[in-house]
Amino acid sequence: MLSVNVVCVGKLKESYWREACAEYAKRLSAYCKFAVVELPEARISQKPSDAEIAAALAAEGKLMRQYLDEKGAFNVALCVEAKQLSSEELAERLAAEAVGGASTVNFFIGSSLDPKIKADCRLQLGLSRMTLPHQLARVVLVEQIYRAFSINAGAKYHK
Repeated sequence: MLSVNVVCVGKLKESYWREACAEYAKRLSAYCKFAVVELPEARISQKPSDAEIAAALAAEGKLMRQYLDEKGAFNVALCVEAKQLSSEELAERLAAEAVGGASTVNFFIGSSLDPKIKADCRLQLGLSRMTLPHQLARVVLVEQIYRAFSINAGAKYHK
């Protein structure tokens, strides 16, 4: 069974975000081994310099690296500037990676990602050209992962 990890920075603070993710995680259990990995946020000052921001992203990237370097993993970085896929295209890509031998799919999400993490992922994926709060982006991502598995299983959820 394919393992799918959403590796993210920070926790979902509001219960409605947690409940939404939990519902899709429950649904995903029929299709894959699904997990959300919440990593600690690097602290920055109120008015951070570019160097302070870069150091924080690098520190968060270092924590993500263990998942990125996992053997047999297909890694996806969520980036506002990246290519957007339709739900069907995401479903096709996940199916192709599984058939191609991927045992794990890791989705990396944060308010921003370390450029090294983005560069080392095989796919950079945009959810929207609009900037989304990363808590909302997490819910949208988890729903789209569920939708992709539903499409591939021929379930009527997508219709």
